[in-house]
Amino acid sequence: MKAFVFPGQGNQKEGMGKDLYENFPKARAVFEQANDILGERFSDVLFSVNEEQLMDTRYTQKGVFIYEVAAALGQDLISPDCVAGHSLGEYAALVISGALSFEECLKFIVKRGNVFYEAFQKHPSAMGAIIGIAEDKVQTVIDRVSEEDSEKLYIANYNGPGQLVVTGARNSVKKACKILKEMGAKRALVLPQKGVGHSPNSVVEGLILSKELRKLNWLTPRIPIYQDVDGLPHTDPVEIMDNQIKLMTSPVQWTKLIDNMLNNGVNEFYECGTDDTLQKIICRMAPESLVTSILHTPIYEGKVHDYSIVKE
Repeated sequence: MKAFVFPGQGNQKEGMGKDLYENFPKARAVFEQANDILGERFSDVLFSVNEEQLMDTRYTQKGVFIYEVAAALGQDLISPDCVAGHSLGEYAALVISGALSFEECLKFIVKRGNVFYEAFQKHPSAMGAIIGIAEDKVQTVIDRVSEEDSEKLYIANYNGPGQLVVTGARNSVKKACKILKEMGAKRALVLPQKGVGHSPNSVVEGLILSKELRKLNWLTPRIPIYQDVDGLPHTDPVEIMDNQIKLMTSPVQWTKLIDNMLNNGVNEFYECGTDDTLQKIICRMAPESLVTSILHTPIYEGKVHDYSIVKE
């Protein structure tokens, strides 16, 4: 069984999508449809802004979403039997599965980006990647820092065995990372992306966006979508919508999700993104499976830039 997996915020890259647009008509059609929906030549902006500008969530979220849908639909060599997306990537998965239309989803992504931007302006937050230390030790440290700073920290992402992401106020995340590094964590550092979402800290944003999600026309997907909030496959449109709402304030259960895919017979994983963010995680969990990028299928190979730096 084949799965398309879509990475989240953090995989934005300078110039992303330009080669897809120039070389592949089906991908170009996705970018042009997005331009029409947005009422602007957003593709021109996406292809020309630098990475620092792309860190603005108002650019990032729609840019990553459009790119991922274009990468998946720009080729017709590989068809998935199921899909999943990590955080923001779940929206591209919703479109590719058929649970939401591209137009409705893009309009929602614009609102999501604006809401998260405003949230960060009011309460600067961050995310910290923690690798190579026991989960119970991470929980103990973030509980301690939360109490000391009166700023609640949470685990926002369970990315893989021994790989967690914490979220909360920037200074508190930095403090927790420093403590965990001193305790022996292989890696504990503050990530460049903003730390909004996937915890009770985002309850206000969750309420705003849940109202928008309920307005969308949710459809029965053509193929199952494994959702972040519980790691399980879903085909019921009401369940899918409810899970998307829950995810606003709940952690991404990526470890469970990949385990469930493997247990259900998925043995080929194609990442639809700019680099190998998800491939590195999945390779460690599924060393005997085919884990690759959609960019390395014959139709794309050598014609679309893979921004991966290190292959593991």
